[in-house]
Amino acid sequence: MNKHSKRLLTLAALATTTTATIHIINKVIAASACLKEMLDTDVRNYYHWRFGDIYYTKKGKGSPILLIHDMLPGGSGYEWTRIEDELALEHTVYNLDLPGCGRSEKSGMTYTNFVYVQAICDFIKNVIGEKTDVIVNGYSASFVVMACHNEKTLFDKIMMVNPVSLTSLKQMPGRKEKLLRKCLEIPVFGTLVYHMVVSRSAVNDDFIENYAFDPFHPDRELQDAYYEAAHRGGCYAKNVYANKASKYMNIDITRGLKEIDNSLYIVEGEAENNGEAIVEAYQNVNPSVEVAILKEAKHFPHVEVPEQFLEQVGIFF
Repeated sequence: MNKHSKRLLTLAALATTTTATIHIINKVIAASACLKEMLDTDVRNYYHWRFGDIYYTKKGKGSPILLIHDMLPGGSGYEWTRIEDELALEHTVYNLDLPGCGRSEKSGMTYTNFVYVQAICDFIKNVIGEKTDVIVNGYSASFVVMACHNEKTLFDKIMMVNPVSLTSLKQMPGRKEKLLRKCLEIPVFGTLVYHMVVSRSAVNDDFIENYAFDPFHPDRELQDAYYEAAHRGGCYAKNVYANKASKYMNIDITRGLKEIDNSLYIVEGEAENNGEAIVEAYQNVNPSVEVAILKEAKHFPHVEVPEQFLEQVGIFF
């Protein structure tokens, strides 16, 4: 065997060993992230949707309210735990984990705005079975606006909590975004990069810098739930993040927002980044949008000031 062949064999052995080691590391990281078991699955309700099972809980009696979480890395229905029991005193409360998130099935499909629009509409048709009110947080408000625009008979009142800017939703995938998605989708190595993005320190820093009103006292339980949800599903946990980060979920909702005539309500945390400008932009498109600004709150007012938030829910619904 010549020297060239020996070098190739050595490189192949090193590559195989490195890949196997990183694969084991990925497995250990994903398993250890779920040790606290923050995402309770005692109530095992699954809507067997055509593109994967959707986890949800159902509580209370009365007019239906559907709770939809944000699309931050690790997002799940856990974020509504501070208010869902109170809401259930007067409403039938449905709290779901969107496809690819939390306890729902995670697959290798391409997650787009249209996928979530279909999931929400199908869930209301086949699980709730009647016109429903919706409370939705953050980026997911874009799904609800488009779902209501497509099938307005399924929706009644819509409360949007800290929706993202209309300008950011108009940004479409370019070369950099497409390359990012391809890199993240690489088996083993792409998963390792994703685990760096959603590491314990990265999640904590994100909450402190961007989401918590009081950076010295962020909600530790919510952080734990986000960290766990970001790792559930093993290597497939990265797919939602890969599609959102590469802007495959973006869509211009301006026309949909303008044309729907449902009652729309925005609840904004007073410290939310660019909150005033975002609210103004939504009202410029649809002047009927009502707004409430909650004190001592940022991205999760339903977690930080649940009493204030429930007061606004009582006023609107």
